[in-house]
Amino acid sequence: MRGHREDVTDAALLRAVAHGDSAAMAALYDRHAGWLHVRLTRRCGDPEVVREVLQDTFVTVWRSAASYRGTEAGGWLWTIAARRLVDARRVQERVERVEYAAPVPAPSAEERVLAGLEYGDVGTALDRISPELREVLRATVVDGLTTREAARLLGIPEGTVKTRAMRARAELRAALAQLDPSPLGGLA
Repeated sequence: MRGHREDVTDAALLRAVAHGDSAAMAALYDRHAGWLHVRLTRRCGDPEVVREVLQDTFVTVWRSAASYRGTEAGGWLWTIAARRLVDARRVQERVERVEYAAPVPAPSAEERVLAGLEYGDVGTALDRISPELREVLRATVVDGLTTREAARLLGIPEGTVKTRAMRARAELRAALAQLDPSPLGGLA
């Protein structure tokens, strides 16, 4: 794998990283750090937090590359980065509460939605649908990517993104209905 040319797949790079190949890690970083930084910056206005999260993401990749199971590497990396960002925000909130004892500002609408996706009924329902459908929903709904951008990120044709998005919504509705079968979603 010397040189890690452009035509080497992400999966091959991750296999090499799993075997301790630092050049493969550098190539993976060069390939993905830019777009991860942009997406993290959209979610967090603090450049220092974004840098730390990006670094933590690639440290996690270095440590857990062997757990990569052939899904789209970009989606796998974004999942790691998004979770690191949520963790960083939690730590930041704890520190602010302890250090300043000032009231914590109300979370933004986006933060509430992301937390609901991660921990609420929607997160539970998302865990019940297949990973390829879940990744399409995250890319198109949560991350707000266009069909073309999601297709490029996930490495699948645009038509497949559209089909999976339609199937994912149907499966998500069914999973949510199983969690709360009342017609008004528990508001009755």
